[in-house]
Amino acid sequence: MLRGPIHPPHFLLWLLFAQTHAELPMCKESDYHFEYTECDALGSRWRVAVPNKADICTGLPDPVTGTQCSFSCSEGEFLNMQLQECQKCAVGTYSLGTGVAFDEWDSLPPGFVNHAVTTSSGDAPADCSNSTWTPKGDYVTSNTDECTATLSYTVSLKKPGTVSFEYFYPDSSIYFEFFIQNDQCQSTDSKSRWMKTSESNFNKYRVELSSGNNVLYWRTTAYTVEGSAVKPVLLKNIAISGVAFTSECFHCKPGTHSAKQGSARCAPCPAETYSNKGASVCHQCEPDTYAEAGSGSCKPRPACTNRDYFYTHTPCDSEGKTQLMYKWIEPKICSETLEEAVKLPASGEKQTCAPCNPGFFVTNSSACEPCDKGSYSNGKACTKCPVGTEPVVGFEYKWWNTMPSNMKSDILRREFSSSGQSTAWEVAGEYVYTTPGDQDTDYLMLTLGVSGYRLPQSMVKDSERSELSRITFVFETTCSADCKFYFLAGFNRWSNDEVEQWKGSNSKQSYSYLIQSNSTISFTWTFQRTQEHNTERKYSADAAKIFSIHITNVIGGVASECRRCALSSAEASSACVPCPLGHYMLNGTGVCESCPLNTFIRADQPVGEAACVKCGPNTQRNNAYTDCLSNCALDVQTRRGGLLHYNFSSLSNVTGFHSSPRFTSKGLRYFHGFNLGLCGTEGRVPATCVENVTESGKKVKGYVCQSTVVPSDSRSQSTVSTQPFVIGDTLIGVTTDTALSGILSPKWLFPPAPILPDVIFYYKSSETTQACKQGRSGALRMRCDPSVTEKDQIMLPSNCSEGTCDGCTFHFLWQSEHACPLCTKNNYREIVSACNQGIQKTTYVWQQPLQCFGGESLPAQNVSACVSLDFWLKFGVSTGTIAALLLICISCYFWKKTRKLQYKYSKLIISSGTNGCELPTADSCAIMEGEDAEDDLLDLTKQSFFTKMRSFSRERTSDGFDSVPLKSSSLHHQIEEEDSDDAYFKG
Repeated sequence: MLRGPIHPPHFLLWLLFAQTHAELPMCKESDYHFEYTECDALGSRWRVAVPNKADICTGLPDPVTGTQCSFSCSEGEFLNMQLQECQKCAVGTYSLGTGVAFDEWDSLPPGFVNHAVTTSSGDAPADCSNSTWTPKGDYVTSNTDECTATLSYTVSLKKPGTVSFEYFYPDSSIYFEFFIQNDQCQSTDSKSRWMKTSESNFNKYRVELSSGNNVLYWRTTAYTVEGSAVKPVLLKNIAISGVAFTSECFHCKPGTHSAKQGSARCAPCPAETYSNKGASVCHQCEPDTYAEAGSGSCKPRPACTNRDYFYTHTPCDSEGKTQLMYKWIEPKICSETLEEAVKLPASGEKQTCAPCNPGFFVTNSSACEPCDKGSYSNGKACTKCPVGTEPVVGFEYKWWNTMPSNMKSDILRREFSSSGQSTAWEVAGEYVYTTPGDQDTDYLMLTLGVSGYRLPQSMVKDSERSELSRITFVFETTCSADCKFYFLAGFNRWSNDEVEQWKGSNSKQSYSYLIQSNSTISFTWTFQRTQEHNTERKYSADAAKIFSIHITNVIGGVASECRRCALSSAEASSACVPCPLGHYMLNGTGVCESCPLNTFIRADQPVGEAACVKCGPNTQRNNAYTDCLSNCALDVQTRRGGLLHYNFSSLSNVTGFHSSPRFTSKGLRYFHGFNLGLCGTEGRVPATCVENVTESGKKVKGYVCQSTVVPSDSRSQSTVSTQPFVIGDTLIGVTTDTALSGILSPKWLFPPAPILPDVIFYYKSSETTQACKQGRSGALRMRCDPSVTEKDQIMLPSNCSEGTCDGCTFHFLWQSEHACPLCTKNNYREIVSACNQGIQKTTYVWQQPLQCFGGESLPAQNVSACVSLDFWLKFGVSTGTIAALLLICISCYFWKKTRKLQYKYSKLIISSGTNGCELPTADSCAIMEGEDAEDDLLDLTKQSFFTKMRSFSRERTSDGFDSVPLKSSSLHHQIEEEDSDDAYFKG
């Protein structure tokens, strides 16, 4: 057999490798570890040896057939890869069997990824490099700014498993979600992402995992648009099962131990003991040291000071006595044996106990018990309500001998610790106050729980009634630092929303909160001395005191008084019933009287004539007599006495709008979002604002409401809505006046109205706040603008970009063609065209500028027959021409006649002049008709025109001849005739 030539360089390399390999030592068990190959289609795999470091030894074990891929070990066991068998964990260690656990957070465990991005969409995004999850030893904390921080972990499961963890989520200002993505990048249902807020302790959460790759995400985003401090989310004890096996057991962390083999978890050491890592037992601390539960070491006991004890009043004894007593704060960690330590003050003298709270009575054992149903008390003895009255049910706490059974005290620590101290508020006879606490940053919480609310039988139940109950408390705070006092309302068992907060020292004052829903089942008062973390306490003397708490209409409450009510019948034993609709009850009589027209009944005062409240202008009371409504139509009288008819029905649907964008210090962009329901009668849909940061989903309803809206692409929803509140839940009136019931709508807030005055809707909220003692209110101006066809063009004042200048009264301007008065005949005019070929057109056009919309439409063009101007002109010219010709002919005729008479007359005068004064004898002195005259022979220039006319006007005789008078002397008669003519002319 022929072989090919061996190249010298290749041969030398082979010799060098063989020599090096021959010189390596044989591998020991510490030089390698076993791993399984990937599973094949049949679910089989191989076990192979993998060196811990390359080229350190030779002679690795050969691959062997491994266990089936479905193989797993139980809790407290691990898989011995050498033997391929499950074995129990040794003492001081633990194992989840088919899972892994992460309970130590000194640093971020391997496999976890920390990532932070900005939620701002501006040109200059904020720096979020430091806004990540931070390990804190026993837990990991989230960010508290507007950045989105994500903690993720990828795990590959051989079979379906679970993931569980504990979290503390106290602040609804943070959006906290947990979700999983599988191999197909499909996320879990968005509804299950939301984490429920915590009350005072860690909550546990567990969810199923499918086999294959699973990526776990914990994501937080804070929405601190008001600049207040945010409490971070705390996360610990993450456990994942379904990884099929674990090849080793984990050592117990310091402060825990496992005393037996096969432990699935380690138990924490009790107080006053400690343990090191991998301990099987806990060791007792020395007498001058102490340790909290779960501690890995003991600390020296400090000297006791006056900040380590508090005072309280003992419960009443059998003799009805109480005593001022001082107690050490538990657990006690200070030492009384040190030289500088203070001693516990001695107890005070016994004093007579204060009476029980109203609605309770004193038992034989000096304890306080509630009165029976239908009875009331002033704190001493119970009395049955008289006939015709009903108990006023609620809770009124003004004496603090013991903590009421429906109230509890808790401590919430900003830096969570395992301290066992739970005394946050302590009773002190006339008030309840905050104890010194363990740290100045602690949140000292006092919580009151109720089971629900029910209106008295004498009050009308109506869906539009805003007041279901009311809670009022009196408090004061004394502070030397930046303390804060919070009042929170729980809208379900998982959520507490901040209602109001006070900063610094506050004198004794009262605060009242309106309850509108049965979902409000708890109230919490929280006091924090400072937000600045210090290792030692500096402000233990700062405290908050609550003197009294009064809440009405509580189910299961007690009565402090009885009030007169209307009866269902004339019988004295009949039950209380509400007065008929539109009636109020006379003081102390039980007799119902009718309210005046267009009035409604006050919910908080159904007794007395003052209970009837007159509706505002252009509003009508509802059918239940509990509110005033507007049907969106009204008439406004102009200065000239005319009426403008408005109808805003087209704008009555709920409309949403928002302010211009605003930015936080981190660059988070947010808006003030408003929802508005202008008007409407019964059955209208109110404006609603929601909070969707947490699962609580708080909702507020009214005519106008506001919430803070944050655009977000880092969650399942496109926007985050938080901090909703009502601006107006009652319609006060609709008018053109700029003031109504104490609410002002100045004209200078908006550009002036061009022609028509604005119609203003006035709203008011019954909910009061610290800043708005009289409640919030709103003024909405409706302005006619025919050029605006949109139905959502609502403006905010330019110099008050948030809609309000004082934080209490909000102003809006709504411009639309639908805000114009309805058109009438006065809004258009007619144009009549010329008559063209016997046809005349009448066209109607709007008066400009147009200031109306809808209503009466323009009439159609009118066409009618007519006679043209040319015809009348021709007729007039023809008639005038004929009349002129006729007049000329008549004038000529009479002129000719006059000439004849004048001639004959002159001839007679001349003839008479020759005979002196005697007239000649003549056969006739008349001229026959038709007889010619010699006109051209006589000069008539000396006769006047009036003489000629008078001669002509002489009457003709009956025989047809003109009569002519004859004179004896022609000269004499001529002179007289001339004189007569002159006199006639002058006359």
